[in-house]
Amino acid sequence: MEESARFDNILKLGKRFVEELGLDQSVDTLGRWMAHYVAELIHGAETAKEEDKDEKRSQCASAILELWDHHSTMPRGRRPFQDFEAILRALESLDPKNVESRYYWSVRNEAAKEQKNAESAAWLEITDEVDHTARLLIRFCLACAAQDDADKSMEWVTLAEAAGTTDVGYLPIIRFISNEVALTDEEVANDEDRKEIENRLKRLEEFTNLAQILSDRLRAKLDFTDNDALSSE
Repeated sequence: MEESARFDNILKLGKRFVEELGLDQSVDTLGRWMAHYVAELIHGAETAKEEDKDEKRSQCASAILELWDHHSTMPRGRRPFQDFEAILRALESLDPKNVESRYYWSVRNEAAKEQKNAESAAWLEITDEVDHTARLLIRFCLACAAQDDADKSMEWVTLAEAAGTTDVGYLPIIRFISNEVALTDEEVANDEDRKEIENRLKRLEEFTNLAQILSDRLRAKLDFTDNDALSSE
């Protein structure tokens, strides 16, 4: 990237930090100080005389990039991706491609290996399918909940990438959220999306059937209990 163009993009990132941290309206003293500091460096770089320009620009760019490197430690309420922190942790644990189930995977795995009864082994296998489908459902709900924040955060991602930063850790999760919700759009974008939708439909239908079986059993138990109570009166 041409140095002058990169510097301009770094300045844009710095100005966004100043805007987010707040110069006057913020009650957060540290955030306000950081905003003033970055704003002064930006002003100095933009108004520097020719003999001081390189030094001022270098100092300004270094400070902005260092601030970006530590954006996760910025004051609460001012961090660029704060709204994603809890969702990111939840989504990582809910990744259906993770072979380890959230629920007693090691115990169930050993039980499945030792299980001699075919029916019991089948039910243990079903628990894995239920776990996988439940992750899909919860992941979709989380993605929908975070969609508005994803739109806002894309601004930060775009600025950081344009500035040439090497670490945009939240980019994958922001893209994931957009892709996750896009699967419910009216139009199927490509064959890969179609395949994924068909796979999810199959799992959801199996999940629904299993839920119906459990519902029928519980309802039958209630009916039996009610009938038994009536006959004893």
